[in-house]
This record gives sequence, structure tokens and C-alpha cells, in this order.
Amino acid sequence: MSICIEVANLSYTYTHNGRQALRDVSLTVHTGEKVALVGPNGAGKSTLLLHLNGILRGTGDVRVLGYEVAEPHLSRIRALVGMVFQNPDDQLFSPTVFDDVAFGPLYAGLPEDEIHWRVHRALAQVELEGYEGRVSHHLSLGEKKRAAIATVLAMEPEVLALDEPTAGLDPRTRRRLIGLLRDLPQTLLVATHDLRMVEQIFPRMVILDHGAVVADGPTEALMGDEALLLAHGLA
Repeated sequence: MSICIEVANLSYTYTHNGRQALRDVSLTVHTGEKVALVGPNGAGKSTLLLHLNGILRGTGDVRVLGYEVAEPHLSRIRALVGMVFQNPDDQLFSPTVFDDVAFGPLYAGLPEDEIHWRVHRALAQVELEGYEGRVSHHLSLGEKKRAAIATVLAMEPEVLALDEPTAGLDPRTRRRLIGLLRDLPQTLLVATHDLRMVEQIFPRMVILDHGAVVADGPTEALMGDEALLLAHGLA
């Protein structure tokens, strides 16, 4: 398999409070892999995701499909990496679902018929057909999360980076979202506390704690290491 994401010796400190969120993180993800980032609150999971398309920039090296995450390549990388935030309201800001999902393709200058095709296809992928005219902020939380995923699918990314996709969902909606994530063909990197979802979808698990990678390996093996999980607040 070809390498999709390369992170080498990445460190990051938040300037507003001086907290070091990442400490010398190195990670390689191959094309098509589904990888879960797990760890306690403040472990650095979200911070790591935000480096994949240059929202945050630390010291070290981050590459996506061979492109360095640096100013000359940011527009290309942001087309390759679809970022889905924990709070879907951070991504849904247009009057209707159609407008939200069409925003990226419209901004990219695609023809109108191509935009309509991408919107309808993305909504079908997340099982929101017929929602084009709905008001985004009137949707349920589960519908909002799926609509947020549709906004990035419409850009046809190679990589999906999701932050806590199942947080706050009721069991039925959670199962529906897990089914969606399982079937997506993209390389998937997901920050989550939902260890049951990790067992169901992700063959590989990376444990972060205090900004450092403390374990990286097959999910089944790491989930069977009770001492490791206890040591990092995951039991």
C-alpha cells in the first residue's frame, strides 16, 4: 500500500496558554487505512487532526499524499483532506442543506451541473436524500453530523479526518453513523472516545496521552491490554 499520511517529529504548543499539545509525534497511515486516535481529554487528538490540512502548524513534518503541509500546497491539501469537526454547527452555516453541501464545489468554481450532481451524490451517501431544501440548523444532531460529512464528501477528498463523530448521539443514530463510516472508501483518521465504535470499524488504533503516541498497533491487541488502557484512562 502507498503512504497517504506522514507525520514526523511533530510538536505543537498553544500560544494563548503555553500548553504543549503535541510532543514529537510520528505516524504513518497508508492509503485506505481506517485508523482510530484514542486517548483521554487533552491528549492531543484534535490538535493532531488540525495539522493534516494546515489549520494548525507546529514544528516537524506533515505530508499528505507526498505534499508537505506548507503554504505552497495548502489549497491542494485542503481539497485532499476532508475535515469534519466535533460540533457540526461549526460547518453548517448556509440557509439550506443544499447550500451547505454545495459551498465547497461552488467555491472551487465547478460548473453548475457538476455541483448539483456532487450535492445529490453526497447526500445519498449519508442517507439524506430529499433534505436539500431543509434548514440546516433545524436538523437533529445526527442529521447535522451526516450533513457535515456530506459537505466534505462533495469535495471528493482522498482522506477524511473526523473529530468525535458519535459524540452526543442516541444509540440508533450512532449505529447509523457507524454503518456510514464503515462503508466509506476513503482513508479514515478519527479521533474518538467511543471504543465500541473503534472495535467495530478500525483495525488499527493509536493511543495518545499528554501529546505523545504511547501505543500504535492492531485494535484487537491494544484493546486486550487492560493495563495499557487503565494507564491512559481508557478502561
